[in-house]
Amino acid sequence: MSFDVAVSAQVPDDVQVLGVPVFAGRRQPDNAVVELDIAYLAERGFQGKVGEACAVPADDGSTVVALGLGNPENVSAETFRRAGAAFTRAAWNDTRAAIAALDAAGEVDRGLAAQSLVEGASLGSYRFIKYKSEAKPCTLESLVVVGRGAKVQTGADRGARIAGAVALARDLVNEPAGAMTPSRLAEVATEVAEREGLEITVLDEVAIANEGLGGLQGVAQGSDQPPRLIELVYDPPGARGTVALVGKGITFDSGGLSLKTADGMETMKTDMSGAAAVLATMSVLPALAPKVKVIGILPTTENMPSGHAIKPGDVLKIRNGKTVEVLNTDAEGRLVLADGLSLAVEAGVDAIVDLATLTGAAMVALGRKIAGLMGNHDAWMEQVSDAADRAGEKVWPLPLPDEYRTKIDSEVADIRNTGGDRYGGALTAGLFLKEFVGDVPWTHLDIAGPARSEEDDAYTPKGGSGFGVRTMIELLTHFRRPARSRR
Repeated sequence: MSFDVAVSAQVPDDVQVLGVPVFAGRRQPDNAVVELDIAYLAERGFQGKVGEACAVPADDGSTVVALGLGNPENVSAETFRRAGAAFTRAAWNDTRAAIAALDAAGEVDRGLAAQSLVEGASLGSYRFIKYKSEAKPCTLESLVVVGRGAKVQTGADRGARIAGAVALARDLVNEPAGAMTPSRLAEVATEVAEREGLEITVLDEVAIANEGLGGLQGVAQGSDQPPRLIELVYDPPGARGTVALVGKGITFDSGGLSLKTADGMETMKTDMSGAAAVLATMSVLPALAPKVKVIGILPTTENMPSGHAIKPGDVLKIRNGKTVEVLNTDAEGRLVLADGLSLAVEAGVDAIVDLATLTGAAMVALGRKIAGLMGNHDAWMEQVSDAADRAGEKVWPLPLPDEYRTKIDSEVADIRNTGGDRYGGALTAGLFLKEFVGDVPWTHLDIAGPARSEEDDAYTPKGGSGFGVRTMIELLTHFRRPARSRR
């Protein structure tokens, strides 16, 4: 995050730009801190729709920004996120800013409204400019949320923490694959663990082989970059259960010998978005202090073609003893996840979530902004879905039909890594992963679509989105241990 966040009961005298709420139809709340020139807003075409912003020059040389909130009866946390992002865009070249919008919260808890405003403003200011010679970053240095009470302060602080975690995930995904190798990802994880007081274990290629992580070892053997298995642990006193987060960490995916097209490789540095989301989530847990033990497991490698690469028809042995016939080396994410899921089960956790840019089929079904949600436990899937809804990240449930299970039967091994045809690819991938979780409540999020944005959209600029971080934080904050029963 590029600016400091504070809370004040009054609008500070030195702010250069002030954001105020306006409802649909250019209506201001009854207790508005500034009375706007409605005719001026109308001339500018401002209507008060969610995400709209209109700068109005003030007599003292400062600027007031009208922030559209839509219909007052429909105001939600997401409304405030979008308003925060719109404000940042309007105040991009200023340094001292404030937003006085909490009186428009209506039924929304003011602490949540403050959190959402800060999330939207902070994430809206994000740009990955490390490699740009003529960068134009947001110049804001301070943002004051105008409001009273401990709830507002707590919400603003929480919003800043969450936005910082999402920005970390975006940074990791946006780095070129040549810079963000498995070894470098392990170094970053170690830096995060040491800074935040997390336990960490990193397995190198020798330890990976010795531990029987055959899926990770097999995918990695085609690359000159050695793989890593990263495990982070957050273990607070009084934990009311244990959750494992498993993130797919393919730092570059060429497809292996089942080579992708040139166009298909262009964004494959983003194939470690699941691992980035898990690492970013882990980074903020000590500060937010949810009462649940969390184990983050990141199997990370490149998937490259070479004389050492796995070949279609090869058989790999996963950590839990199952053998897999690899018919398509571009279906590699499920192979490394299989080892990660097996390790999670061995750890005796109460529930598992995996996040992975797993299949193009999920994008065909749900587009670029919605993640596919699958699993073996209805109540646990519902917890994840509800957390995503509160966090403002869209997921949609997909089935794991028993009658499709035969599609991953193999002639020579226990299972194979593809469904055999182009149909139902997201579902057969989910059925594959299901083979490695036993009866542990498990939810799979296929984030292939929303992990990367192809356009600037509200608080998500083009590039890595950090999708899943906010959902995981929300899930862990409100975790309820699911009963150990199958669907």
